[in-house]
Amino acid sequence: MKKGIFILLISVLSCMSAAAQSAADKIIGTYLAESNGKKSKIKIYKYQDGYRAQVYWVANPKNADGSVKLDSKNPDKARAKLPISQTIIIDKVTYDDGVWCHGKVYNPEDGRRWTVTIKFKDAKTLQVRGSFLGIGKTVYWPKLN
Repeated sequence: MKKGIFILLISVLSCMSAAAQSAADKIIGTYLAESNGKKSKIKIYKYQDGYRAQVYWVANPKNADGSVKLDSKNPDKARAKLPISQTIIIDKVTYDDGVWCHGKVYNPEDGRRWTVTIKFKDAKTLQVRGSFLGIGKTVYWPKLN
């Protein structure tokens, strides 16, 4: 009898853990981001103990002289030499009751990092808010897949 209860308890806990994990993974996918008329595509994926968002496409990847645009304002000197189309813009977010938080969002336009909170506005739109001491900006990214 005790063995049966133990097995049942383990089964229930496993199911709860799997449900929480699948809810957290809802964020995984590709999104369209637009800022100041500049469009890019973002891929969100699992990374270490959380999630990361990385640019993988930009509408205009070249400068006027034909050279590739770099992430030149990145305070990490190694990343500043990479093409803008490889920029990591969100890092170390974790899932907490319907919200992805506890991470940072990076703005390649000015090189600043902000605290980030992410949630779904609706089934196909991600709401991304970067803030510092409660002051910030919210953007919406439609999900592409």
